[in-house]
Amino acid sequence: MWDYQRGVWQYDVICGVILLFVFFAPSQWFRDQPRIPNAAEITSLPAHQGELEFWFAPGLVDNIPEGKRLVEIGKIMTRRTGKRCVMTHIEPVYDAEEKELVAYIGYARP
Repeated sequence: MWDYQRGVWQYDVICGVILLFVFFAPSQWFRDQPRIPNAAEITSLPAHQGELEFWFAPGLVDNIPEGKRLVEIGKIMTRRTGKRCVMTHIEPVYDAEEKELVAYIGYARP
């Protein structure tokens, strides 16, 4: 489909058009969205039996003392969502093969 050699004016024009497209195309065309910092630490899961479920990265929960986890995680969720969140319990999730801690599943009342 392209029979022009490098260095001819047609080649230069098409390269210029490509560069203009790359630098000036609106990001909305590609559904580009800003990244949320630390978004991978907490993930919302489908609600189960009237409770909200959340997946927490181990590093987020391990830094909190055992006795204060429910309260502190509830505060973190309230800050991130803007809605009051009361955590009911948190369960560790282990890898089936290596028995290593993979994440925590937290349950909250809406």
